[in-house]
Amino acid sequence: MVVQMEIGSFVEALSSKAPIPGGGGASALAGALGSALGQMVGNLTIGKKKYAAVEEEIREKMEKLSRLSEEFLRLADRDEEVFKPLSEAYGLPKETPEEREYKDAVMEERLLAATMVPLEIMERSVQTMEILEVLARKGSVMAVSDVGVGIQFARTALLGGVMNVYINTKSMKNRQKAEELNGRAGELTAKGTELADRVYGQVLEGLKN
Repeated sequence: MVVQMEIGSFVEALSSKAPIPGGGGASALAGALGSALGQMVGNLTIGKKKYAAVEEEIREKMEKLSRLSEEFLRLADRDEEVFKPLSEAYGLPKETPEEREYKDAVMEERLLAATMVPLEIMERSVQTMEILEVLARKGSVMAVSDVGVGIQFARTALLGGVMNVYINTKSMKNRQKAEELNGRAGELTAKGTELADRVYGQVLEGLKN
């Protein structure tokens, strides 16, 4: 399980020829790193007289980021959990009409499960970005570069997620459901990339000037 792994062990496992962990787990971990950086910025902000007026709000954001970090790690493990049943389903026999019907039903069910994980990673990524946007404006100016790094991690989680959504929905026979999921993924991609690019641009500009 990713939650129980040390970072070095995770990187080693990721670099192997084993199919898991893969891009899905790495995307979730990127999200966890982004939310953790946001918590760090919060910790560097609270307790300072300069930021006393926003301390309560920052504490609230930190609590949300802590929950998001936990969610990302849970999703990294969940990504592994849904991969094995899906890979096994691809190997089901399809010689007879009954076998084909059964395989189609199993595939559809497992493709949907495999799609929901990256879609949830995307949802959590945008939520993380929204909090990081607040921290960019109200958090410690000494840590604003960490907001920029954090939002890029969240952006990576988002864009990693959308690829994993599409690779699964592409194989779904229920095209109406597939397009519904693709539509939601597209909305999140547009919203998240606009937000991430805007905040990162503001952070970068502020550091230069």
